Amino acid sequence: MATMMDLVPGFGVSFRPATRLFDRLFDEWFDPSVYAGQDGWVPAADIAETDQSFVVTAELPGVDPKNVDISYMDGVITIKGEKNKEMVEGESCHCSERYSGAFKRDFRIAGKIDKDNIEASFKDGVLKLTLPKSAESVPKRIEIH
Repeated sequence: MATMMDLVPGFGVSFRPATRLFDRLFDEWFDPSVYAGQDGWVPAADIAETDQSFVVTAELPGVDPKNVDISYMDGVITIKGEKNKEMVEGESCHCSERYSGAFKRDFRIAGKIDKDNIEASFKDGVLKLTLPKSAESVPKRIEIH
């Protein structure tokens, strides 16, 4: 007598490798720090807003600030640059988990920005951009009399 394993192709076959692959893809999809796209790796970033400005911070460990280009146009702030991997002559790599190469991030900022007063600072591998809101974008507090 035939069993289900004989009658149904794939019945009783373990799908664990596919499950692990799916889990890995799912994890990488939601963790931008491990994403390596067509243009290179993508540094993790945050955007915050205060009454007076927007603040963009991006993690750029090991990146020389001289290799970072920042521009603002039509409501989009662009951060691009490159992280160079240090190689020692005669060195043989056994494991390489740190990202290197070119990167680019575009962020659309909702609201008008005073583009002449955008400030950038770099400390401990973190880029911080302060984008002050233009006068018309700053909320005006109206008091009740």
